[in-house]
Amino acid sequence: MIQTKTLTLSDIEDLAMRALVAAGTSEANARPLAVATAATEADGVASHGLAYIPIYCEHVGCGKVDGQARPVLTHPRPAALHVDAATGFAHPAIDLGFEQLIPLARDQGIAILNIHDSYNCGVLGYHTHRLAAAGLVGLGFTNAPASIAPSGGARPVIGTNPFSLATPGGGGEVDLLIDQSASTIAKSEVMKHAREDRPIPVGWALDPDGNPTTDPNVGLKGSMAPSGGYKGVGVALLVEVMAAALSGATLGKDAAPFSGTQGGPPKTGQCFIAIHPGATSGGHFGTRMSDLIAAIRAQEGAHLQGDGRRAKRAEAKRSGVAVNTATLDKIAAIVN
Repeated sequence: MIQTKTLTLSDIEDLAMRALVAAGTSEANARPLAVATAATEADGVASHGLAYIPIYCEHVGCGKVDGQARPVLTHPRPAALHVDAATGFAHPAIDLGFEQLIPLARDQGIAILNIHDSYNCGVLGYHTHRLAAAGLVGLGFTNAPASIAPSGGARPVIGTNPFSLATPGGGGEVDLLIDQSASTIAKSEVMKHAREDRPIPVGWALDPDGNPTTDPNVGLKGSMAPSGGYKGVGVALLVEVMAAALSGATLGKDAAPFSGTQGGPPKTGQCFIAIHPGATSGGHFGTRMSDLIAAIRAQEGAHLQGDGRRAKRAEAKRSGVAVNTATLDKIAAIVN
């Protein structure tokens, strides 16, 4: 049975911060990653929360990510921004870009931010949620090292490549949050099951010969199962174009893995598009979204994407988060 300990969100942020700094990350780079880690735990996405901190720290130590990197922002076109993450963490690079993306989208009606030579950005919906909380429609893409084979093929060429859409409500609230990978399940979930020595459900991953497997370690050596077959591959290709090709980042087929210590920096990319709803809807955006959401909620048993995370976030603020003690022990060894 998995043992847990309940921590407050501030405890989680502080623990993540101390571990990252102890591993050689600058405070400026560690802070946005620590804040995101606490938010991720609050949303109930434990696979991307504190469980990832020992991996982040290991990767700073081996040089897969530069904990001291200083991202550089450029403004190549009136509504286009670009950040060179300099093989550092994606979170400080995204923060740097968002500082200008949000006011630029409000002014221009739409603006785009592309980031290259970055590292795993964690939960993509965390970032688009921030855009929606600022009153903008946020659309995000991030590519990853290859783990999905093309339709009819057997060798992975593209990553799990998630996309996310977040829409604003009133008063800084977020009405809708879609955050999904092109695979049936995020690869980090398979990695988490492997770390905990637990089997995975059939349909999550395939072995190297393309057969279904319940062994997460075998699945990690094979490929992730695309969501919806060829349609999932299509989504992954869409994301690869937006996050890698448009950013000038490394394609998934050439990127070093996010796991392990071999291969150097993955140098993957992200893309965020922020849209001011008033620029295109003639003032009807809020009404249309309210009508759409009401139609979904009116159906008994129906749920809206983002509801689960919203409920868990509220509960986490009240009662804290139960964290695997094995994860806490690993982090304690880094801090101490």
